[in-house]
Amino acid sequence: MAAATTAKDQLPTVKHLYQNHTLDSLRWNSVALRDDDIVIATSYKAGSTWMQGIVANLIFWGQESSAQFLEISPWIDLRIIPLDLVLGALEQQTHRRFMKTHLPLDGLRFDPRLKYVYVGRDARDVFMSFWNHYHNFTDAALQIFNSVPGRVGPERPRCPDDIHELWYNWITRGWFEWETEGYPWWSNLHNVHSWWDYHHLPNILFVHYADLLADLAGEIRRVADFFEIELPAAPSLQMLRRCTLAEMRVAAAGHGIVNAVLSTLFTRGADSFFYEGRNGRWRGILSQEELALYDQAAERELTSDCRQWLENGRLGSALSKNSCWSLGR
Repeated sequence: MAAATTAKDQLPTVKHLYQNHTLDSLRWNSVALRDDDIVIATSYKAGSTWMQGIVANLIFWGQESSAQFLEISPWIDLRIIPLDLVLGALEQQTHRRFMKTHLPLDGLRFDPRLKYVYVGRDARDVFMSFWNHYHNFTDAALQIFNSVPGRVGPERPRCPDDIHELWYNWITRGWFEWETEGYPWWSNLHNVHSWWDYHHLPNILFVHYADLLADLAGEIRRVADFFEIELPAAPSLQMLRRCTLAEMRVAAAGHGIVNAVLSTLFTRGADSFFYEGRNGRWRGILSQEELALYDQAAERELTSDCRQWLENGRLGSALSKNSCWSLGR
């Protein structure tokens, strides 16, 4: 089992440079941060886009602007978008800004003035969404990622047709030399634990994908309280439904620019990008031998408390009994 390495009085520092076919952690050095900025973080396929939609609805409560979160909430470390365009758009924003990262905390410029929300998900569920996401990449998507000038290291390879081949490589190999899993993208478990090491800091909130599924209204309240966003006493059911994955899929498909981008990158556009949002699809697909590889990776990369949270969430099987909202589902 991995050991905790962080003293309570330490702040995160950059230990690794993350640059590959997709990531460039140095891009964060150029962002002129504001005191009230929000950073949404995940490894990938763990709920970052869902959280972006939730935060957008909290900031633009009741306004159409909330449907544009895929445009106004940039993924800073994504190297394929010209940095000057990202910075220019951010500088023009007058609302409270919320940005996305897929960096481990040991590669991210940390600012104690900001609020960070980290979304986690059982690694086996991450993998199933990762498989769907990666397997549905178009030829154009691979060309975009691999042909943009400045790429460090090899090209992003095509996803194998065999899910079991992808699983074996993903759970046993790292892309960067200090990683032991996550190939051919970047770490998942190491990413989680790099953030978990600092879960004691007051400006980092941990939210679990399973808890969002179990008690979306209660988790939205937690997020709003953390960001010090005052909510209406009795928000409408329509408002709450805007924060569901189903509504976000519809909004993305109906948004011209966003839909065009997703249709270029994925074989089924927004349907591939958002997909089902269910957990547990790995059961009956991954064998006992394959699941043993996960156990070995978790033993290497996670402390016991981090693994407990990552596999079960905050609520576990007991749903919150104090939620003031209901989605009627």
